[in-house]
Amino acid sequence: MRELRPLVMHLVYSFDVGGLENGVVNLINRMPPERYRHTVVALTRCAEGFCERIRREDVGFVSLHKPAGHGIKLYPRLYRLFRERRPAIVHSRNLAALEAVVPARLAGVPVRVHGEHGWDVSDPGGTRRKFQVLRCLYSPFVSRYVALSGHIESYLTGRVGIAPARVERICNGVDTLRFTPAATGARQTLAGSPFADASVVVVGTVGRLQAVKDQLTLVRAFELARARGGVGQRLRLIIAGDGPLRGEVEAEIRRAGIGDAVWLAGERTDVPAVMRALDVFVLPSQAEGISNTILEAMASGLPVVATAVGGNGELVAEGETGSLVPAQDPDRMAEALLCYASDAALRQTQGAAGRRRVEHGFSLDGMVARYTAMYDQLLQRAGVAPARS
Repeated sequence: MRELRPLVMHLVYSFDVGGLENGVVNLINRMPPERYRHTVVALTRCAEGFCERIRREDVGFVSLHKPAGHGIKLYPRLYRLFRERRPAIVHSRNLAALEAVVPARLAGVPVRVHGEHGWDVSDPGGTRRKFQVLRCLYSPFVSRYVALSGHIESYLTGRVGIAPARVERICNGVDTLRFTPAATGARQTLAGSPFADASVVVVGTVGRLQAVKDQLTLVRAFELARARGGVGQRLRLIIAGDGPLRGEVEAEIRRAGIGDAVWLAGERTDVPAVMRALDVFVLPSQAEGISNTILEAMASGLPVVATAVGGNGELVAEGETGSLVPAQDPDRMAEALLCYASDAALRQTQGAAGRRRVEHGFSLDGMVARYTAMYDQLLQRAGVAPARS
């Protein structure tokens, strides 16, 4: 029997632990299976362990093992892949995968969607002219752009020159059933954590240890807060994640002499439990699109200290659900940590407000519904009938 469900091919640079990749997982898992089929194509590799997060058995995975440099050498292989699999939609994400829209169009893929999720450390504010020109050159091959934040939407329409009618803003959603506040209202103990003492205040972050996430600034801010004595001595820090910056983070902790107050928890598969083991969530990034981890922290009932970059200000309501501080400013971050360490009522009030904000404006079901509607609309315009439930 002929398969009537259109195939969506999700093109990413790498399918491994990360916020962008989690968004793909959530979209595939929550989209009604009778509407669309899905295949994930990684220009480099699909990590086997991460692929297991997708619960549908009908999803395919393709690793292309792209070498460094421009992907033009992959064009023939991508062209053949698109011709063989006949996707109705190719949905690429971020600049590293944008080049795939060229062979997609040449292969006759009816709809090419490109999502911009955030910035790379080499272009944290989207200011590099080279990358603006590259995006402009590829634009004739893109049917519709998706911007995850107002900041990125303005970048596409302003600096890159994409017509506003071709850009749709769809924010990330968070699973509010998976990410919930601690049942007792008090911080829970995380397996392996050395910070079970109820008298301490545990701050923490979750994310890949890499330069753009800037965990070094968090370590330095934590050192400053501790050095100021008083309530600062009650602070403890959990850093969950792994990556190329780990060695530098470890060295900075040793230099500061704060090893007894910091736990490097490594890569975790139990992120909801990590969130429930914190009193305050911190995101020290130098650049962001719409941060999944901020949404997860808010859904977990935590106040958020985040850098005022990218779309963070669209998530964190200053003075209501958390605090925004300048990027790479340990002093200002330390002040925010001390403020929350000294005021349990503030932590409780802002954490509850963050939970309400997520429930009302950033639901996972709402995000999935918008992507489904966009796919339907674009296929109809291309003369391809989407499947109906």
